[in-house]
Amino acid sequence: MAAPLKIAIAGLGTVGVGTVQLLQEHARVVAARCGRPIEITAVSARDRLRNRGCDVSMATWYDDPVAMAREADADVIVELIGGSDGVARETVQAALEAGRGVVTANKALLAMHGTALARAAEATGVHLAYEAAVAGGIPIIKALREGLAGNRARRVYGILNGTCNYILTTMEETGRDFEDVLEEAQHLGYAEADPTFDVDGIDAAHKLALLTSVAFGRPVDFASVSMEGIRHVTAMDIVHADELGYRIKLLGVAEETEHGILQRVHPCMVPKNGPIASVDGVFNAVVVEGDHVGRAKLEGRGAGAGPTASAVVADIMDMAAGRGAPTFGVPVDRLTESAAASINTHIGAYYVRLMVLDRPGVFAEIATALRDAQVSMESILQRGHAPGEIVPVVMTLHPTVEAAAIRVLAHIADIDAVVEPPCMIRIEDL
Repeated sequence: MAAPLKIAIAGLGTVGVGTVQLLQEHARVVAARCGRPIEITAVSARDRLRNRGCDVSMATWYDDPVAMAREADADVIVELIGGSDGVARETVQAALEAGRGVVTANKALLAMHGTALARAAEATGVHLAYEAAVAGGIPIIKALREGLAGNRARRVYGILNGTCNYILTTMEETGRDFEDVLEEAQHLGYAEADPTFDVDGIDAAHKLALLTSVAFGRPVDFASVSMEGIRHVTAMDIVHADELGYRIKLLGVAEETEHGILQRVHPCMVPKNGPIASVDGVFNAVVVEGDHVGRAKLEGRGAGAGPTASAVVADIMDMAAGRGAPTFGVPVDRLTESAAASINTHIGAYYVRLMVLDRPGVFAEIATALRDAQVSMESILQRGHAPGEIVPVVMTLHPTVEAAAIRVLAHIADIDAVVEPPCMIRIEDL
């Protein structure tokens, strides 16, 4: 058997510990499958004395992960620190400059600096692998870059954030509202104390930017991702979605349009019988639509020690076996600078919920605003009748350009009887 692949691990949090445990537990299987043992020769973390439940006594300890990336007796640096800049970025850059391969689970780093880091990897002839950065244990990067490489992608979409999926699923199952379920998710460890990255769509947008680059062969373009979170989705909206034959999911969608590649993250109403609607709880799913394969769906756990460590170790094993591919499927110089489309050009149907003062003439005012904007209403619904009270009015709009939908909702918001900003959720045939 060939000499061991030597690795150094920067970061011994949940995923780092999971990676160590997996490599130790499955050492024989891993060695047999990649043709050589994998040896942990160095580690770095904040607290040397902390009991993490794994044995790293065989490894040289570094207080400074950047120094470890430069100096350690290692072929590959595994970066599991997190964050788009600072020490994580410095560690990866130092490793690549030193001619060491890098395995990372850091979607924020790659979303912000992925193209430059890929170029640095190519310059020194090493690989930059990141399967664990997108959808945890789901091997979607490998599927796009290798298994589906002969296809031209038309659209890639999916549930990319388990926290939001858990919250929306629980809201549907219990009838509770967002803030209540978010607090529960934080207590269970599914949501951070500061949940902004998750519930405002930033985490999903990081992952979508990486999927888009691989699927469409373009530089990573996080700045062009349109982001909208789930804070405005209420239990009332979920009930209405059910009545209309939909479920609400936070999706990341990247697709070819006549205006360019459109990347968007936002809540969607998806048909109950569609491929994405049945994915519940903390699970993730990604659907790829290719010109020859048609529709392919991958589903699994999108976070956690086990699933994420599984993806990290798979990348390490590829490097041990000498397998590799360009970071985003093709060399950086062959990535295409295709146009980025604005969300304003999106054409789709819409669910709109208004909270209005129940008085005569309200429907006429709404209809006038729609007529003036040349936006067509498919249906309108008011539950109950309470003169002088505030009641919900729900309507669905026929497919229209998003810019027109936004304009008409701004006009409707100016109607005196409309007491809250309109809630709009896009309806997707996915």
